[in-house]
This record gives sequence, structure tokens and C-alpha cells, in this order.
Amino acid sequence: MSPYRANLTRVVAARFLSRAGSEAAFFIGMWGKAAFELQASATELAFVMFALSVSLIVGSAAGGVLVDRFGPRNVLIYSHVAFVPAALAIVLADSIPRLVALAGVWGLVAAPILTAGASFAPFLTTRDDQLKRANALIEGAGSAAFIAGPALGAIIARYASIDLVFYVDAAASVVAAIIIWGVSLAPHERSATSERPLAELTRGLRITYALPSVRFYVLVGTAVWLGFGVFGALEPLFFRDVVGTGVEMIGWMNSLVGLGFVAGALAFDRFPGTSVSARALTISVAAIGMGSVVYVLTPRVPVIALGAVAIGTAAGVFAPLQRTLIHRDTPREFLGRVIGASEVHHRGGELLPLAFAPILAATFGVQPTLIAGGLVMVVIAVAALRAAARLDRALPPRPVTLEPASVTTDEPISPNP
Repeated sequence: MSPYRANLTRVVAARFLSRAGSEAAFFIGMWGKAAFELQASATELAFVMFALSVSLIVGSAAGGVLVDRFGPRNVLIYSHVAFVPAALAIVLADSIPRLVALAGVWGLVAAPILTAGASFAPFLTTRDDQLKRANALIEGAGSAAFIAGPALGAIIARYASIDLVFYVDAAASVVAAIIIWGVSLAPHERSATSERPLAELTRGLRITYALPSVRFYVLVGTAVWLGFGVFGALEPLFFRDVVGTGVEMIGWMNSLVGLGFVAGALAFDRFPGTSVSARALTISVAAIGMGSVVYVLTPRVPVIALGAVAIGTAAGVFAPLQRTLIHRDTPREFLGRVIGASEVHHRGGELLPLAFAPILAATFGVQPTLIAGGLVMVVIAVAALRAAARLDRALPPRPVTLEPASVTTDEPISPNP
């Protein structure tokens, strides 16, 4: 097996394990503990999501700086180790205030794992025809984890306890760290700098906005996270109060989302290279929004399941497509910080609706508010189509070009030349 394929296999396996544990911990552990064990209101659940989103924003930005300094391999290994006590600590949450605090710690440590994983593909390959496939497989592993994680969490909650999910999350992180330990990477360069970490963090945002194409990919993707932020605040209440089911139904429906993710990622891997475009990204955002509307349109479980698969399929195309576009158009030495900036927009987009979603739910109801969240994605995507077409004309789809490099271990990289 070639070094590229061996490294990619390890990264994909680690991605699957860590994401499966975390998806179970979030959908069943954190949401289940809040909505079903602690009987959280919409406002209390919003506080939990607020703490999680803020910590993910801070951790994602810091993770981008760390990736550019030390490489994604080292960031993943040490972040996974630090994640273990953070996951186990949530077992101690016996009130909403304590859950809010521990969710913040969980998100702060988890965010660099997400940023490093999203940055990995260009560090694995030196061939322009492999980048698209590496992104598809890495995101596909996360998609498969979206099937396995919530389903496993649902089984654990049904036959054991919600708290056991957090032990599984910690164990998965340990195994993922061991797998990543065996990865070797092509050396990467970073620009000479004596900047402090905070300056590097803000520079990542400046670089993201200075590149017109990257700015568009990040901003149009933020529409997805705005819509999902509404769901993050209210989806458990939809199942509890509108559908009238137990916590395990959240797991089963999100497993169907994961099934759609896998289908979408596999489809993306077979798309022609010319489909890697701003217009395709914008259309995928609109498709996610339409699937979201179907998901909450009725309390009938078969319709919810159809919406779950639709959301997952569209998101399974969106995620690797956005990653590939950003990887294609970002100078490699700034990639970690730009991915970190993208993750900041991701978490910020999820954070913003927490300020008004509980108020809207109290005024108009949980279900109408969720439908509106899906429609927001569709409206933003339609409005962005003309800009996407202009961008594609100015920057036509093209293959990625990477400098050749020998394969070696991913040692820490000094911030100075």
C-alpha cells in the first residue's frame, strides 16, 4: 500500500471513530440529558447550545493557528487526549447550569479536532487528482459516523443509560489518537512570522476575506449553519412536544441523516471535476434547506424520515464540495487558519439563532419556527446564485496544483524561519 493510501486509511478510520462517539454524545447524551432527563425549556436548551457554540468558535479559531504551527497530525493526537476528561466530565451534569458549563469545556476541546480533520486532505496528497477523493472519503467517514453514532447512542439510552454514551465517546477518542499516531505527512511550509497567536488568529480571518472565492464559499455556507442553529435550539423539543416520542427517536432520525450523508459523499466522489464550482455549492445549500422543511413539516415519522435522508444527501455533497473549493483556492501555508475561520463562521452561524429561536418558538410554536429555519437557507441560496455564477465565470473550475514533497513524519513546525 502506498504511503498516501495508508495515511488516508488511518485518517478516515480515526475520523469515523471520533465522530461516531461525538455524534452519539451530542444527539443522545447532551440533547437527551438536557431535554429528557433535566426537562429543559427552549430557553434553557438555548443556553446549553450557546455555551457549546461559543466554545466551538474559540476552539476552532485556536485550532487553525495550531494546525499551521504544528500540523494536523499533532493537533489531532493531543486534542484527542485532552478530550477524554472533557467527555467524561459531562456525566457529572445534574442540572442545566452545570451542563452549560461542561458543554462549554467539551466544545472547546473538541473544536481543534474538527479543524484539524477538515484541514487534513492537502497534507496527505501531492497529486492534484487525489485531493477531491481524499475530501470525499474523509467527509464520507464523518457521514458514516453520523449513521453509527446516533444509532449506537439510541441503543445505549434505550437499554442502559444516557451517561454511558459519554464513556463510549471518551473511548473512541483514545482509539482515534492511537490510529493517528501512525500517520506520516508531507512537510508543509508556513510563512515566516513573529506574530503572537491572537494576531495569527485574526490574520486567518483577514486572509479568508481577502480571497474573493474563499470568502464566498465561507459566507454561503454560513446560511446552512444559520438554519441548523435554529434546529440546534429546538429540534429536541420538536420530538418531545410535537412528535411525542422518546430520546431514541432523535438518534434514529439522525442516523437516517447520516445515511444520506454517505450517499451524498459517494455521489460527490463521482461528480466530474467541472462540478466543483460555486454554483454547485449554492444549489446544495438550497437543497439542504428544502430537506429541512420536509423534516419538520409534519409530526408523521415517515415524512420526518424522508426529510432526514434529503438533508443528509444534500449535506453529504455540500461538506466535501466546500472543503475542496477552500483547499483549492487557499495558499497552503495559511490553510489551517482559513479552515479555522470557516469553522468560526460555522459555529457563529449556529450561535446567532439562539438569541431569537426560543422567543419565536414561544410566540409561533416550535414547528413553525423550525420550518422558517429551513426556508432561510433556501432564500439565501437563491439570492446568492447570481454571485456564484459571476464567480465561476471569473474563476472557472480547474484542477488543484500542489507542490511535490517527500513523505516524512509530521514534526512540530517552528513559527519562525
